[in-house]
Amino acid sequence: MPIATVNPATGETLRTYDALGEEEIERKLAAADTAFRTHRTTTFAERALRMQKAADLLDAECQDIARVMTTEMGKPITQARAEAAKCARAMRWYADHAEELLADEEPDARDVKDSGASWVIVRYRPLGPVLAVMPWNFPLWQVVRFAAPALMAGNVGLLKHASNVPGTALFLEDLFRRAGFAEGCFQTLLIGSGAVERVLRDPRVRAATLTGSEPAGRSVASVAGDEIKKTVLELGGSDPYIVMPSAELDRAAETAVTARVQNNGQSCIAAKRFIVHTDVFDAFAERFTAGMKALRVGDPMAEETEVGPLSSERGRADLEELVDDAVGAGATVLCGGTRPDGPGWYYPPTVLTGITPRMRIHHEEAFGPVATLYRAADLDEAVAIANDSPFGLGSDVWTHNGTEVDRFVQDLEAGGVFINGMTASHPAFPFGGVKRSGYGRELSGHGIREFCNITTVWHGA
Repeated sequence: MPIATVNPATGETLRTYDALGEEEIERKLAAADTAFRTHRTTTFAERALRMQKAADLLDAECQDIARVMTTEMGKPITQARAEAAKCARAMRWYADHAEELLADEEPDARDVKDSGASWVIVRYRPLGPVLAVMPWNFPLWQVVRFAAPALMAGNVGLLKHASNVPGTALFLEDLFRRAGFAEGCFQTLLIGSGAVERVLRDPRVRAATLTGSEPAGRSVASVAGDEIKKTVLELGGSDPYIVMPSAELDRAAETAVTARVQNNGQSCIAAKRFIVHTDVFDAFAERFTAGMKALRVGDPMAEETEVGPLSSERGRADLEELVDDAVGAGATVLCGGTRPDGPGWYYPPTVLTGITPRMRIHHEEAFGPVATLYRAADLDEAVAIANDSPFGLGSDVWTHNGTEVDRFVQDLEAGGVFINGMTASHPAFPFGGVKRSGYGRELSGHGIREFCNITTVWHGA
């Protein structure tokens, strides 16, 4: 796809960008390599000062960058501002905690003695330039949750952002530069997907992280594997949202609406499959469907809008195909299900029930405001339905039964289990998935150490 800003609320192309040529890519790679040699020697205090400055700038320019994000990919402006504020908080968190998270570790004294050493330490050292291939749905947050820990660890970043959010990508490069990070520490590469392999194979690039689709993850992982380079992948999700009889039904239904339509339903960790115990199925379905119907769909720049357009015409068409396939195979539409007339790539909040394994939507990720409702006879069936997915990113469980909590935590195949709440990310907690949702972790100490050389230093007696 072309590198361009296309307003999804109108379909209007506002600006196009030329992709970098071979000589420009080479200059960027050389700059990253040079910057790393210096940046890796800076102190945590120096890096923290710059990261705090970046957070201050982002807070001051929150409204401006929010408008850029909303214009480029259609998220409601209130959510765009919240995303920018969340990024600033994450920057400050890593500025405050990176030194502690990467402090030298001393093994047990008995093991040191047994090894014949006088002392041993484990040290975390930066790897070098890291390529980040990032998606459009959270165009600031997805990048910052990589960039903040990477820069604080002493690495440098090369960002290949999604082609429909170039304005946000260029803002990020400029933000880190204005915050005081040296030229080359964080660069945006305006390149198409076809140029990613060339960059990743360059020996100066030491690792890669990707958030995006399963095919994109397979491609990057394949090249990185061939080059024997570390990767972290955060791919799709079709998260279960399980409601048991002891749940607070009103709160569970209200939260379910937010969990499904956050970011216009275009979130890997959005709840997508709602698995409800038969004893409370009808009551939950009634409340949930009413909440979905009541959502305000419209201009994403309007403060009152809760659901804006999908990011692209192709994205809407893909979602429609999943809904039409399900309906054709016998699913029942409780609300929505038909695209509205008029400009922009809007799709209404939709609830489907009667889902069976022969329907594509049972196995594929619905990236938009479409929810599927499942009836479960008991806990065993709820777990079975939840795990009957190629994905394993997040999961939500609503119950006040301690035995059920233990069972869900033990048996759900997911990178996170959220009890009586909706899945969310926080810089202090590891984030990632299993199965086809990817591997590795972002955020927390686990995330900052993913792109470190974990070095054993052994000193003889």
